[in-house]
Amino acid sequence: MVRILHLADLHLGWLPHSLGPRAEERQRERDSLLSRAVDWVLAARGADMVIIAGDLFETHRPPAALAQRVVADLDRLVQAGVPVITVPGNHDEITYHDSVYRQYGPRWPGVLIRDPMPVHAATLTIKGVPVHIYGLAYTGGLTQTNPPIKNFPRLEADGLHIAVFHGSLDWDAGDRSLPLESAALLKARYDYVALGHIHQHQVHRIGNGLAVYPGMVEGKTFSDPGVGYFTVAVLGPGPARVETVPAGARAVRVVEMDVTACLELAEIEGRLAGAADREAIVQIRLTGAAPERLPLAQWQERLAPGFYHLEIVDDTVALDSGVVDAWAEEPTVRGQFVRRIKAALAQAADADERRLLQKALRYGLAALEGQAL
Repeated sequence: MVRILHLADLHLGWLPHSLGPRAEERQRERDSLLSRAVDWVLAARGADMVIIAGDLFETHRPPAALAQRVVADLDRLVQAGVPVITVPGNHDEITYHDSVYRQYGPRWPGVLIRDPMPVHAATLTIKGVPVHIYGLAYTGGLTQTNPPIKNFPRLEADGLHIAVFHGSLDWDAGDRSLPLESAALLKARYDYVALGHIHQHQVHRIGNGLAVYPGMVEGKTFSDPGVGYFTVAVLGPGPARVETVPAGARAVRVVEMDVTACLELAEIEGRLAGAADREAIVQIRLTGAAPERLPLAQWQERLAPGFYHLEIVDDTVALDSGVVDAWAEEPTVRGQFVRRIKAALAQAADADERRLLQKALRYGLAALEGQAL
């Protein structure tokens, strides 16, 4: 069995401006991801080869100190006998004359694929198994994208056949996203196609092989939260398979909190406090019907220490008494609903019945506003 650590879309050098005073700290943490991956490979002997399928850097001109650290980390692998295969992406594109891959090309550890059209880039021997590597580096004006490439190389030789591309499988998102077609890759009969560009983890079967997006390990934003794990391809006798290994990534998550059942602001604040996680980057989206306008700024200040980073977003419908009274005057379905609940409240037998009717008012108005409950 040959085990391959498949990385892509690390986007080293990205600065999370939205994190305010923690932006630089978080950047340093994200930028340490490759070092952590190399440490894992060398300590656990978790992989026999490492593939980086594009967008290793956020830009084609990363800071010199960052580029030097990356080269040093990759060299640790090579010196330990772990082959490294690197393909540029679209963020760290090789097209530009000052691309990091042009600057460091002769010194780049392992195999750096720089050809603009698909080639057989190398044949390695791993655990006695020939491993044939194919790939391309998208280069503006030189790489064929329209129509997508139809013919991919494959040696008629024993061993494993692995292709590496930073592109969009069966989806044309433009030239720089390198459209790829499953049908064309099927003809090449690759055992494994290591892909980058899509930030979600995806596994596609193409014939007897797999085409895999490992996903972005460390998240960027709430809409791009990362997968949190390393992807390891296991190739050898029998079908290819994929394993995932926790990467110790910081959680980036969105929590949707329906506050319709909360009749007091204190109840909402208590639920917000209950979601605290000092290690996580969290956005809490408040939905449903709120008892009145929400003091977001005050809550943000009081609750932020309970999170690595906290954002509170108000997507509620505010139901202060003045608004409800105004709605009761409307000649609409909403107005009729409010009038009936107000009449029932006036005749409620006790506090429990009034509380139940107040909740019914909030849930009903939230539903009329199109809120998902």
